[in-house]
Amino acid sequence: MTSDPLRAQFPALVSRPGHPAPVYLDSACMSLVPRPVLRAMEEYYTEYPGCAGRSLHRFAQEVGRRYEESRAAFARFLGRGDPNGVVFVRNATEALNLVAQGLDWKSGERVLISDREHNSNLIVWQRLAAERGVRIEVLELPDDGAFDGDALDSALAKGVRLVSLFHTSNLDGRTLPVREITERAHYRGARVLFDGCQAVPHERVDLDRIGADYYALSAHKMLGPTGFGVLAGTPETLAELRPLLVGGETVEWSTLTEHRLRPPPHRFEAGLQNYAGAIGAHAAIDFLEHVGFDEVGRRQRAVNDRISSALSGEKRVHPIGPTDPARRPSLFAFTVDGVDPHDVAIFLDEGYRVMVRSGMHCVHSFYARRGIPGNVRASFYLYNDRSDADALVRGVTELLDRVPGAPLSGTSAGTVVSSPRPGRGPPRAVGSTGAAARSAPPRRRAARGRAASAAGSG
Repeated sequence: MTSDPLRAQFPALVSRPGHPAPVYLDSACMSLVPRPVLRAMEEYYTEYPGCAGRSLHRFAQEVGRRYEESRAAFARFLGRGDPNGVVFVRNATEALNLVAQGLDWKSGERVLISDREHNSNLIVWQRLAAERGVRIEVLELPDDGAFDGDALDSALAKGVRLVSLFHTSNLDGRTLPVREITERAHYRGARVLFDGCQAVPHERVDLDRIGADYYALSAHKMLGPTGFGVLAGTPETLAELRPLLVGGETVEWSTLTEHRLRPPPHRFEAGLQNYAGAIGAHAAIDFLEHVGFDEVGRRQRAVNDRISSALSGEKRVHPIGPTDPARRPSLFAFTVDGVDPHDVAIFLDEGYRVMVRSGMHCVHSFYARRGIPGNVRASFYLYNDRSDADALVRGVTELLDRVPGAPLSGTSAGTVVSSPRPGRGPPRAVGSTGAAARSAPPRRRAARGRAASAAGSG
């Protein structure tokens, strides 16, 4: 059992006979869920399992009240004054698509993205470029984490309708100056959309102060359940969007020949909703606020500082993004010369119970331009501690001892290798074959294709 009362709130981190507690360093992909969130969702199914806004019995009335309480809680949590600016969706990907496909684009209008956006904020624009003639402008971001406001102004001067950027990167952990970006964009007459998935779990976000028109997030990255997300806008900016789906609770009235939709936000919430998800997500933000973002930041910075410092002298380990961990507090992304990133991840999991993510992190475009096969990403949250940092460092250190050094390869972020031949798949790092097998005797054999399956997920 853990001696940390906060860690003890997470069942996945509790050791059991024959099953030591894992070291979970993959919170940028999905955070763990604390007991109060699990209880809140179970309570819905056991105490008032009804449909909101339909029946008049007590179950329906109670879930309807809880559902709208969650909306109001998210509005407060995000600094959005009007709860009617909060739309419940499945995840941030749906929220981004709702804005992208909901706007009435005209051929030739421009959207501005960065050169390292998650696929969810890239592919939809590529589709709109092909189908509606939308033009994609790309803002190049320096590798050191700096931000060039003049470069943004130059891009905006081309006539941009929408700026769509990450708030905090899932690739290298940098955070953009979102208020400055919004002010510059509004000055040029552009709307602003931010992907807030990696920011909201780690810092206080005040959308009314930032001034963003649209903001997307997923609950599964902030202690909440899967399958629940939020698009936060204002009633005015949301009214500019065409719903992706209609029917059910989106309808105010209808006849056999016509209908009228409800005003935002309900016009975007078609069909039976994820009531347990909304209630669980409400419990998640209550939990976060109880812990406090100062404490969240303190804990994850301590882990990141320890890992970054311990591995700084390893010449074969190359961090991606800002070298100062204070500028990427929630994650440490790195490559290892001569070892494929998937082999690193398997080695750490099977030898040290350390869970990290390997691959291209749904930012394939970043790696394709550099000709590299991906990297390893360790990401931290409020339940991580010094022992987690030490386990990762021990694992990486042993890997370096067991796998001989090799000439600099594509696993180095600063090195470009040749592009793969057509039909051969992504490039692999030199000398990586069998690296996982050279670990201490694993607790289990890696399933066939285990590493390859991670590559396909981004």
